[in-house]
Order: sequence, then C-alpha cells, then structure tokens
Amino acid sequence: MSEIIDNSRERKKKLKELILKLHAGQGQEAVRQELLQSLAAIPYGEVVEVEQELIGEGLPEAEVLKLCDAHSAVLHGRVDLSGQKEVPEGHPVDVFRRENAELRKLTAQARQELAAIKESKDGPAKALLRLRGLFNQLFDVDKHYQRKEYLLFPFLEKLGVTGPPKVMWGKHDEIRDLLKGGIAALTEIGDRAIGRDELLAVADILLHPALQGIDDMTAKEEEILLPMALDKLNDGDWEEISRQSGQFGYCLFDPPNWPPRAQGARVDETGISEADAPAAASAGARGDPINLPSGSFSSEELLAILNTLPVDMTFVDRNDKVKYFSQGSERIFQRNRAILHRDVRHCHPPASAHIVEKIIEDFKSGRESRAAFWIQMGGKFVHIEYFALRGEKGVYLGTLEVSHDVERYRQLKGERRILAYGK
Repeated sequence: MSEIIDNSRERKKKLKELILKLHAGQGQEAVRQELLQSLAAIPYGEVVEVEQELIGEGLPEAEVLKLCDAHSAVLHGRVDLSGQKEVPEGHPVDVFRRENAELRKLTAQARQELAAIKESKDGPAKALLRLRGLFNQLFDVDKHYQRKEYLLFPFLEKLGVTGPPKVMWGKHDEIRDLLKGGIAALTEIGDRAIGRDELLAVADILLHPALQGIDDMTAKEEEILLPMALDKLNDGDWEEISRQSGQFGYCLFDPPNWPPRAQGARVDETGISEADAPAAASAGARGDPINLPSGSFSSEELLAILNTLPVDMTFVDRNDKVKYFSQGSERIFQRNRAILHRDVRHCHPPASAHIVEKIIEDFKSGRESRAAFWIQMGGKFVHIEYFALRGEKGVYLGTLEVSHDVERYRQLKGERRILAYGK
C-alpha cells in the first residue's frame, strides 16, 4: 500500500511541476513531451487534487483559468479512466455524456462548413445560413453548463472540491461569450452583402475559438470531472440532481426518466412529482405558528405571502450561506434547492464574485446597508437591490437580495382610480 501511496504522491508532484512550467511560460509541446516520458498515465482524481492544491497554495484562480486550456491540452489522452464507474441510461452522468456526443457532432459540422467556405471562391450566403443554424443549436450548451453550475458543483463543493468548479465555470462563461459574439456576428453579416475574407476573419476571432472551447470542455468533463464526481457523490446525490434537472432543460437530447418513476407520474418545475405533492403541502402546513410583534402566520400562510410578492428574494445568512429563496411565479433569476447552504460566492460567475465579496464585507463592517443595480435583460428592466439585515442591537444577521422587473412601472402614466383587474 505504501508503494501505491508513494507512486501517487510522486505522480502528483510531477504533474504539479509540469503545470507550473506552463505557468512560467514553457511551451505546451515541450511540457507534453516531458509528460509522455515521465508519466504513462494519470488517474483522473489526481488531476483534480493537483489543481485544488495549486489554488490552495496561492496560485490565483484567474491564472488557473488562463492555464486551463494549456494543461488540458497537455493531459488530453493521458488520463487513466480504467477505474471509472458504469452508470445506467438516464443517469445524470449518462445525460452529460450523450449531450457531449451531440455537441461534438455539431462542432464537426460547423468546422466542415468553415473549411468549405475557405476552399471555395463562391459567395458564402448559403453556408452562412447553415452556420447560423449550427451556432444557434450550439448555444443549447448553456443548459448543460447551468446544470453543472447549479446542481453538480454545489455537491462537489460540500465535499471540499471548490477550486476546479470555479475554474470550469469561468471557462463556461468564456464559451458563452464566444457563442453569443459568433451568433451576433453571423446575424449581422447575414443582413448585408459580405465577402468570404470577412467571414473567415470572424471565424478566426470567434467561431473557431467557440468550437474549440466546446470540444475542450467535453474532454475535461469526460476525462476528469464526471469520473471524479461518480467517485465522490452517492446515489441520493445523483437522484437529487436528476430530480431538479428538468427545470434547467437538456442540451440537444431528451433523456429518459432516472430513476424510473411510476407510470404517468408528472413532475412540476420544483421537481416534486404529483404523487409527492400532497405530502409536501401537508408538511408545509404543519408546525407551530410563527409569532411576530405585529401578528402571526402559519408556515403555509407565510409561504403563500412570500411566493405571491412580485419579486425574487434570496436570503444569505451571517455565515455567507444561502438559507432561503422565494419561488414566485415572476422569478427573474434561476434558483433551485441545490444552492441552499452553499457559500454565496460560489453561486455567482467568477467575473462577478468580487462584487459579492465587496458587498458582504461592507455590510458586515457597517460601512453600507444597501446596494442597488439595474440591468436590461430580454425585454425586462430588472432592479436588483441588496439589503443588510441587522438585529435590534445592530448585529449583522445576513443579506437579502431582492430582484424585480420594474418595466411595467416605468410605463405607467397618469392615474388609475377605478377598479380594474389584471397585472
């Protein structure tokens, strides 16, 4: 056993050295050749451990993100997958893999279209239409990434695997931006006459990097993330991920139910089946009244009030853990129960995590008590405000996030003094 441990220790030490050489600027091919000479294969779990260790030792996450493509290229094909577990059809890992297969088909087709444009001297009008269709389909990968970010990553973080999910989320955002930029460019140039050279320039800047990013991510998932997750998560974790996956949707693939549910049982957007709904409602109505200085509620009444308010609310406690979110019909941002008890910093993309950190720091210190933002999103004008919650003696209790689509209020004019129903 000690020999196995020593081998593992030496492999991780060597892998860390190689990644740091990339960090120092050594070329990918030279590092890959050294890897081939010194390490025949690397167990997938050790790759995650090394990345986590590097972050723990002070290598900034932004730098690990920058190195992600380089060390993935070096490791590709050298990761030992012989010990990974098998999964049944419809299992979340099976769904991720099948979606990846569909994504790879589309990236291959897109590359063929771009190659044909490069070789042809004819106008690219017809090929442009096909490319637009392919890239619109590829953006379906957003559903795949959201299920990782909001369902799979929280379970890994609870087990102490925090660095690699953050790095992977950052890569998701890069790919999304490339896809959005590519789709916008293809739409714009489709509305006017365009030369072949201009389209190929767009391909070099946006389209090819997007395709490469998607393919690289499928390799990272299948060689490292998914085998490692299968080792760490139990059946109950996977069932919970599967139960909540429907609210995010699936990417280019419609999976079967897993685990199989009773014939005819339907699942609502919260993931609760019709068969379980009465018990869930009954559980919510039980318990002692919630007594407040100005009145009281049953938990059922309080739940109805919170979910009827035309705002999204998320409560983060004094320890920076998400403790509650409302489930109203006018929800703005995606929320699911997997974020409960999760560090709020891990619930935001890496690009905005520093803003969350600053707000929490200022609220805890007492320097500030509220922070407001507003954005335009899909025809909505969304007002987002953070409030510091404090007890009677001013002790910080947590932060409340309130999001609201205020577009309808911006359109109001004059007065309404006569009863009129509707929104």
